[in-house]
Amino acid sequence: MRYVVIGAGAVGGTIGGQLHADGHDVVLVARGEHGRVMASDGLTLLTPDGTSTLHPRVVNGPEELIRDDGGLTENDVLVLAVKGQDTAAALQVWADVPVASGGTAAQRLPLLCAQNGVANEPAAARVFSRVHGVCVWLPATHLRAGVVVAEGVPHRGVLHLGRYPEGTDDTDLVVAADLEASEFLAPVREDVMRWKYAKLLSNLANAVEALVGSLAGDEAQELARQARAEAAEALTAAGISFASLEEEQAQERARLGEVPGHQRGGGSSWQSLQRGTGSIEVDYLNGEIVALGRAHQVQTPVNAALVGLAHRAAREGFGPGAFSAAQIRAAAGT
Repeated sequence: MRYVVIGAGAVGGTIGGQLHADGHDVVLVARGEHGRVMASDGLTLLTPDGTSTLHPRVVNGPEELIRDDGGLTENDVLVLAVKGQDTAAALQVWADVPVASGGTAAQRLPLLCAQNGVANEPAAARVFSRVHGVCVWLPATHLRAGVVVAEGVPHRGVLHLGRYPEGTDDTDLVVAADLEASEFLAPVREDVMRWKYAKLLSNLANAVEALVGSLAGDEAQELARQARAEAAEALTAAGISFASLEEEQAQERARLGEVPGHQRGGGSSWQSLQRGTGSIEVDYLNGEIVALGRAHQVQTPVNAALVGLAHRAAREGFGPGAFSAAQIRAAAGT
């Protein structure tokens, strides 16, 4: 089995890097300077256990894979690890790539959505016939081209796997076994989307952290609590179930470990502002709650304010910490 990891940033680089280090056949897909550095100098993976330079195959897209490696085969697994705002473009690029034994990627190959949010799987299912959800609990940082910091201990991360919208199959079992052998926990779930909705609740704090700069203060924590309370009400109104806090607490997680020479700044949204990417994943996190609230007559002012200010920060090139908690509350009218 070969893993084609589409989007080799913090999450994709950690998953692909660890699988490659364990001897699995891996292709990393990355564009721009990050892809160029990895293709020429390798992926530098920093972990609490030390630093390694890995040399998996790196391509910038399917055309290069077809030209140099003959393209996709029926033994490939596609791992989609881009941010939610990049999902549609990635699906369009990879869906019609031919498989050597016949058919296309969308018709023949499993697609694993190793992404935050809950909108990626339904988007993928419009195109791909074999879609799997992956609930990602994986602390990692990607701020420099060619470098990924995987901070999790005693495991690199926890990756819940299951078919979308429900169930499991042999692909989940094989992938889970490979991940477990590569320093991850990989529970196979019949109800993986319940776990992804629970993770969505936690990810609502990402925008608070990015805008305020940290979740350490009481005011930031209160904003995160209010965003989560709005979300729980909206999900309940929509009839959407999610794993309980008790279920999550019973599941072992990866903790943040000390990586020599590295100090963690923040999560994925914080990193987007720090890198100045010009986009941020907020529509697929807090924006998901705002959309549900509008559909089911639930007020979500804190989440709506976080969406608006996060877009402004990304658009205008603000780094993390550009707004105060008081400014967010004022925007929310609370």
